[in-house]
Amino acid sequence: MKKQRKFGIRDQVGYALGDIGGSFVNLYIGAFFLVFATYVLGVSPYFMGTLFLVSRVFDAFTDVVMGTIPDRWRIGKSGDKFLPYISIAKWFLAASLLVSFVDVSSFSTTMIHIWVVVVYNFYGVAYTADSIPYGSLAAVITRDPVERTKLSRARAIGGMIVGMGALSIVPMFVYDSAGNVIPEGFFNVAIVFSILSLLSYTALVRLTTERVRDDNPTGKKIDYKFKDALKAALTNRPLIGMMIASIGSLLIINGVNQLAAIVFAEYYKMPSAFTINSIVNITIVVILFFSVPKLVEVFEKRNLVIVSSAFSLIAITLLTLFTIENVYVFIALYNIATLGLMIFVMIVWALVTDCLDYTELKTGRRYDGTLFSIYSFSRKVGMGVGSAIGSYALGWVGFVSGAESQSAEVAANIYRLYTGLPIIAFILMLVGVGLIFNLNRTKTDSMYEELKERRA
Repeated sequence: MKKQRKFGIRDQVGYALGDIGGSFVNLYIGAFFLVFATYVLGVSPYFMGTLFLVSRVFDAFTDVVMGTIPDRWRIGKSGDKFLPYISIAKWFLAASLLVSFVDVSSFSTTMIHIWVVVVYNFYGVAYTADSIPYGSLAAVITRDPVERTKLSRARAIGGMIVGMGALSIVPMFVYDSAGNVIPEGFFNVAIVFSILSLLSYTALVRLTTERVRDDNPTGKKIDYKFKDALKAALTNRPLIGMMIASIGSLLIINGVNQLAAIVFAEYYKMPSAFTINSIVNITIVVILFFSVPKLVEVFEKRNLVIVSSAFSLIAITLLTLFTIENVYVFIALYNIATLGLMIFVMIVWALVTDCLDYTELKTGRRYDGTLFSIYSFSRKVGMGVGSAIGSYALGWVGFVSGAESQSAEVAANIYRLYTGLPIIAFILMLVGVGLIFNLNRTKTDSMYEELKERRA
């Protein structure tokens, strides 16, 4: 550990801003690119579903490639492992957001489809180049398990600030009073969000400090073998559990959540309910932000995820079986039913860093970038499968691209998708964390005691 400024609120704010920067791009595209492509460009949901699936699988492999790069080479003069890569990637990520919402509806049908494929894959590569160094950064900001939990909480609240805050007002700019889309509104929001993303990442680089250093010289190739890192990942049982659980969580985040705006606009005929739903979600997130650390002390991270996910599985199943006609009652019950997801998002990054340290315990070496990229591989699979299922399901229930509104039967089917798909997600989360991830409090404490002795 190099003698530097002590870990504190500055690192937590900086790390939260990093997720805010990524979320301005990732969550906006995740929630509204499908709406933009189907309503404005007239692309079918089947085509979009295939694009989401194929692109995310491609991204999953580029994640692994990107993860090995910081483990192999350092760039810049600071000696930092991940921050220099973030400083470069943020520009490409902001650019990808802008081109994703350019209105090319005047193009030919063939050119529109080519454009959608190109810009979506450009976004995927840009996000990979940025998200892998950012996700790995937590492991080198601090080694302390408590401080890492604080970083995980900061990252979770950062993304939720965008998801439930800035994203909640988007319908005001992309829908008119009658519930019809405003094509130019999507690009106007993209301009603002891209600027905010750049500012957030700039603050991340300035506020956070990489404290965990090695003796590898800047700019020179490091003694590194990918097969050793891959073997370490494949024999890391806790990491595999987190990969499965994260696929489940992303079925909701990237698959189900992209249906939210459509559900409120078509089934409840109230696009503004999307904003109300986001406000309720923010309120719950703020409460969890202060209560999760205390809950972790009582239940322990793993047990808290298991208990909350089991509750959500039961609650969301009941919500699927019984239709709620009052939009306000539905918003309240849906947010309560998905508490398990919010708690998982709060804790997941602390659990993942435990997995990275588990590899050090077993092998005596650290492969932070590579292991995080392999974990990210599962996240991209979850994102792709979730987005694809959401898009395909729209086609299955009769959604008509380019139509000003959908039939009552189609709207009711979309409601069922919105409440039913999370059932699969919570089952996967329970399998991953409850049956495979095996680092309970006793094993985790023992692991850190042994690592502390080795490092000393």
